[in-house]
Amino acid sequence: MKVIAAEKTVVVTGGSVGVGRAVALEFARNGWRVALLARGIKRLEATAKEIRALGAEALIFSVDVADATAVEDAAARVVRSWGHIDVWVNNAMVTVFGRAETIEPAEFQRVTDVTYLGQVHGTLAALRWMRERNQGTIVCIGSALTYRSIPLQSAYCGAKAAVRGFVDSLRCELLHDKSPIKLTMVHLPAVNTPQFDWARCKMDRQPRPVAPVYQPQAIAIQVYKAALSAPRELWVGQPTVKTILGGMALPSLTDRFASSQAYEGQLDESIVAQGRRDNLFEPADIDTGVGRFGSEARGSVHALSSTSARAAVVGAGLTALGLGFVFSRRLRGR
Repeated sequence: MKVIAAEKTVVVTGGSVGVGRAVALEFARNGWRVALLARGIKRLEATAKEIRALGAEALIFSVDVADATAVEDAAARVVRSWGHIDVWVNNAMVTVFGRAETIEPAEFQRVTDVTYLGQVHGTLAALRWMRERNQGTIVCIGSALTYRSIPLQSAYCGAKAAVRGFVDSLRCELLHDKSPIKLTMVHLPAVNTPQFDWARCKMDRQPRPVAPVYQPQAIAIQVYKAALSAPRELWVGQPTVKTILGGMALPSLTDRFASSQAYEGQLDESIVAQGRRDNLFEPADIDTGVGRFGSEARGSVHALSSTSARAAVVGAGLTALGLGFVFSRRLRGR
């Protein structure tokens, strides 16, 4: 059943395409006013049109989240227009596919500025206004790669891991202040978005997500739920849960697995076209909400809070220890 939000306001960065666009539309379906931050004005306008068609209000801001002042100004303009910000979703990202030694310093810097510092800028801008009302929720979009880095994505994995470090530190500060403002991080699996068509690529073959792949709309439902319930972390999809727990339990083994399966698993059969445009420094002129992997992308996905996942692992471990103790006692009694 549709839940109508009474004058609720959400801001979504990177809200004009892929996961961000799907998240914006999910909030709109539930009656929220939606403000979108992204660079490409055409896609912003197209997404705003979809939001308004759902009966919701929309504001758009052509903003590069690497620019802290621009992000702060957009937040202030949202508050001037609508009075407050209830939820802020940090989703904007850029990446470079390629071996680490082929990525230029300026490219590492750019990925860091957008994918890491963009979330820092968004969080601090939201926090400023949420502190005035002493309420609100900030959602930071992470990835399975936040915990388990893979080859060909050193810049992106490093930036996402940095986001988690920042979020954990800020969470401690909010707890110290006994602040009711909520902070949650949502870790995603591979998603069918256009990033694989417009991300800068240093390889000869086109990049692709490591299967299985999920549709943005399925992810958006889980992000919306996280915004309402604000778990410490939400791990979306079985691949994410397996990747995170596997990396924790068997890091050397997952290194070897990633070196083979994740290396080839990120390369398509098609050759990268000469003169291929990318969106690293400038927005790419591609007006589409999803990627080219729709035929294999799954339309639904489950999620598990990190607390529940860890509790299940601890429970399984204690059960195994208990069974081992009982079994050894029986062996000694023979």
